[in-house]
Amino acid sequence: MLVLDGLYYSKDHEWVKVDGDIAYIGITDQAQHELGDVVFLELPEPGDEFNAGDSIGVVESVKAASDIYTPVSGRVVEVNTDLTNNPERVNEDPYGSWMVMLELADHADLDNLMSSEEYEAYCNQEE
Repeated sequence: MLVLDGLYYSKDHEWVKVDGDIAYIGITDQAQHELGDVVFLELPEPGDEFNAGDSIGVVESVKAASDIYTPVSGRVVEVNTDLTNNPERVNEDPYGSWMVMLELADHADLDNLMSSEEYEAYCNQEE
């Protein structure tokens, strides 16, 4: 399992990379591994607004379909259409494959997320 430093992690296995007021959101290596080969992504529209914990889309694999939850509140600025056209890239590079770019509504949402060390420990407890 690959876990990168400098990102925030949720218990739902999403990662968040913050650049100023912009949050890039994707699923972790652990999540893509559990799902198997990703074959379809349903993502929100730019302009949609979400609260932390809301479902913002669906990832489907050969094994299952799973909701994607936003770990932070905000407005969708952009979705990664390259991934909707090539969903297998989530398996190839989960941390290079952001799904949604949000304008953060509240930086305090980040306080509820885990560091890389905390996320790694969380995943080890789940096994």
